[in-house]
Amino acid sequence: MLPGHSRGRGSEIPANPVAHLSLKVPRLHPAAHLLNLHLLSHVQEAHQCRQEPSAPQLLRDDPAHQRHPQAQRHHVVQLGPICGIFGERLPLRYYLTAGMLLSGLFTSLLGLGYFWNIHVLWYFVLIQICNGLVQTTGWPSVVTCVGNWFGKGKRGLIMGIWNSHTSVGNILGSLIAGIWVDEQWGLSFVVPGVITAVMGLITFFFFIEYPEDVDCSPPQHHGELEENVDNAEDPGNRPQSNRENGLESAVSFSKEPSAQPAAISFFGALWIPGVVEFSLCLLFAKLVSYTFLYWLPLYIFNVVHFSAKESGDLSTLFDVGGIVGGILAGLVSDYTNGRATTCCVMLILAAPMMFLYNYVGQSGISISIVMLLICGALVNGPYALITTAVSADLGTHKSLKGNAKALSTVTAIIDGTGSIGAALGPLLAGLISPTGWNNVFYMLISADILACLLLCRLVYKEILAWRSSLSRDRGSSVALTHAR
Repeated sequence: MLPGHSRGRGSEIPANPVAHLSLKVPRLHPAAHLLNLHLLSHVQEAHQCRQEPSAPQLLRDDPAHQRHPQAQRHHVVQLGPICGIFGERLPLRYYLTAGMLLSGLFTSLLGLGYFWNIHVLWYFVLIQICNGLVQTTGWPSVVTCVGNWFGKGKRGLIMGIWNSHTSVGNILGSLIAGIWVDEQWGLSFVVPGVITAVMGLITFFFFIEYPEDVDCSPPQHHGELEENVDNAEDPGNRPQSNRENGLESAVSFSKEPSAQPAAISFFGALWIPGVVEFSLCLLFAKLVSYTFLYWLPLYIFNVVHFSAKESGDLSTLFDVGGIVGGILAGLVSDYTNGRATTCCVMLILAAPMMFLYNYVGQSGISISIVMLLICGALVNGPYALITTAVSADLGTHKSLKGNAKALSTVTAIIDGTGSIGAALGPLLAGLISPTGWNNVFYMLISADILACLLLCRLVYKEILAWRSSLSRDRGSSVALTHAR
């Protein structure tokens, strides 16, 4: 039985609303994609969720204080767009390495508070703020790197599979934290901090930002493809002209080998079509996703009346479903060339599934497992697609004319806006849950519908594009028939 909980209190909120096992926290700084380690945030929450009397007294006695450090960190995450702007202007290898080393340092400092016998709240709040700030360097950087290596063709599937490292990191972080959390909880921070710092050093020596750096062909993005098509159709750009242009390009490249496209500004990135819509959509999608991640084990414990261990184990199925949903969303969006439509359909399906889970999910263990997997796929699928393939697509939008110097800024804007929802969701759930868990689910369903509505304009444009493509295909078929 968890501290402060009782089975007979139904949906009443316990003294410590986050005191449950296997609870995950937002991914803010993935340890380099080399080994897909993402431990920092999850270790911190594992400590907060399972802390014993050796933890700082203020965090143990006051529920408001227990949420305060984590809330401060969420607010700092909203500075992500600023870090993304820096990422466009600094070498990603140095930028990501510095972020990982500092993340390891601040994570270790949290654990050292145990060994140094620190029981002052401001110390943990300050470290959390600094930790959240340096971790915002991670996600825009790694998405930019993957976007530099892979073009639009199979980007959804590739990044959907790649994005599964976040859910794997959730599980690894909880397991590593659980080894020491009951005896010397400080090691639950120090060990992951050391691992992250070591991965930072590996990143420094082996991280490759561009395919050209190792004599590989760069991927083709929107602008490059369309420019090539336009050149092929232009009568003035016949083979002789192409040879001349290629010669001029080679000469200019040899004369200016260090010339790089200018990085886009913050407001310039906002003007890229789709950035605002997907950013606001992610805000509500993350609100739903992170409310589940924070409150799902507590809901299972109090409403379904499973044991604490069973509640924690079942909550990991939401992550498993998220892995499948992210890969499926990427695969479908690649096949249909409709990122917004894929997200919209999954969000539409997620609303009734959340409603059904609230009413029939507690009927039995088998039903609960199936419903959690489906809800995880439908809730986390759009979220994973937007933060990976969609961000990379918008960062290489055709309006940029092949300039990839917008990837980090666009990714940071989208993910930073989504972090607002990640902070609001658990907070709103804490305020609403005393009125009943049904109202929490109604709030989540409403947020899900709002996320869907924000994509209506983009879905309409994709439908028009499909109709236009079908019309061209039919016209080509008719022309071939008459020719015969």
